[in-house]
Amino acid sequence: MALLGIDIGTTHTKVGLFNNEGTEIQIAVRPTESFIDQEGHPFISPDQLWTQVRACIKEITTDCKEKIDVIGIASMAETGLLVDRGSGQTKTAIIPWYSRCGESELHKIAAMDTPLSRFQKTGLHNSYKYGLAKILWLQRKQPELLKNAVWLSAADFIAYKLSGNMATDYSLAARTFTFRIDTKTFDDLWIKSFGLPKDLFPPAYPSGTKIGEVSLEVSQPLGLLEGIPVAIAGHDHVCAALAVGVHQPGRVFDSMGTAETLSGTFSEKPLGQSEFHSGLSYGCNVIKGQYFWMGGLPSSGGSVEWMRAQLAEPKMSYEYMQQLVSATKQGPTGILYYPYLSGSGAPQPDHHTKGAFVGLSSTHSRGELLKAVLEGTAYEIESIRRVAEESTGLSIKQLIAVGGGTRNASWLQIKADITQCELVIPQVTEATLLGAAIVAAIGCEIYQDLEAAMSKVHMIPRNIITPNQEHSMAYKVLYEEGYKFLQTSLRMFYNKQKSFH
Repeated sequence: MALLGIDIGTTHTKVGLFNNEGTEIQIAVRPTESFIDQEGHPFISPDQLWTQVRACIKEITTDCKEKIDVIGIASMAETGLLVDRGSGQTKTAIIPWYSRCGESELHKIAAMDTPLSRFQKTGLHNSYKYGLAKILWLQRKQPELLKNAVWLSAADFIAYKLSGNMATDYSLAARTFTFRIDTKTFDDLWIKSFGLPKDLFPPAYPSGTKIGEVSLEVSQPLGLLEGIPVAIAGHDHVCAALAVGVHQPGRVFDSMGTAETLSGTFSEKPLGQSEFHSGLSYGCNVIKGQYFWMGGLPSSGGSVEWMRAQLAEPKMSYEYMQQLVSATKQGPTGILYYPYLSGSGAPQPDHHTKGAFVGLSSTHSRGELLKAVLEGTAYEIESIRRVAEESTGLSIKQLIAVGGGTRNASWLQIKADITQCELVIPQVTEATLLGAAIVAAIGCEIYQDLEAAMSKVHMIPRNIITPNQEHSMAYKVLYEEGYKFLQTSLRMFYNKQKSFH
């Protein structure tokens, strides 16, 4: 018995094979290559993405001795394309979540409903990232593209290529800004108000639901058996959170990559003013009967990469960066870094805000600058942690962290000190892949339910980092009296700058 997970990520496309206890058998990886169109917007080739997925699956099945029982697919959210409903031919390239092509449509969207009303239906604040803004941009450019079209997320598209069926899951449908998480349906009146076809979106099902089976056409070339159940597992961060044990309220998932995301889970309930003002986004969890909350920092690891490039040519090695940071004095640097290289996320989303260093002197070293960048990203995570506690009413004292950033020991200790949280680093290295496989196995009844799955798949820590209480108190003063206080002035300045353009 084996479970196959597929993860369509921002930088890599991966396929992983696991046994029913969650043990990794084999992983195959290919790049998710993006391109830039004539207007400067990024896109992903659907044909190339499908080629990369096929290559990964073939690599897995070539020497596979296990019987694959299910295929679960997760992907980056807010990423999709238009496909012809009849022929299945692609009508557009895949537009990734980070494309700003829909930015000019936000005023049109905002005029159609009040922010609070729309938030209570979708769990989201209006943003260029969501599918609706991208679709309206396509409609304005080439209205004929919408004829007989269906919008598929990246995971939906790969599920269609494997099974021949078009569908989506609740967690990805909710990132289109057209899906009501309170009723689990697409909002037909809202969709119609923009002059869009009411059948523009595919049927939506709970995460992990079997939407079809591997077709004969693709099974033989890929080394798969015909008839393997195919399921859309859903939003990549939410799948990963489940895999590392964040299936109960109070535990929080921290995905440390180029961007960084905190997410947690809570029982479904009507969303109100408290959730709205938190700046967090909310959505349908891959776990039945639960929502997730999510807050992100667009330039977390991105800030580290930027600073590595600025301080050395060629770019400073990670090993040397660690040496420089380790050589600095213990505790806070006293420098405040605001990591807004790509704007800010929750709790105060604003893509116009710019980054800043405050408190520099001629005595500061390269190591202290690097450490200040790590501190600044941790201050932002602390902002998200605090507002999540207020919104959910739950105490957050443990972060379960995955991603490339977990290889930086100094960064982990700084984050533990600033958030006063225990950081748990699980042994599993491919949490999204494992999560996709588990969600599909639950939905396709290979596991009886979530409890049965979690009793089989054990989350074993690889490392646990605890806060240094002396440093935590010093960081708390700097955060509350410095970082948080000066942030208001910084945002006000850039909002004034915005009005001049």
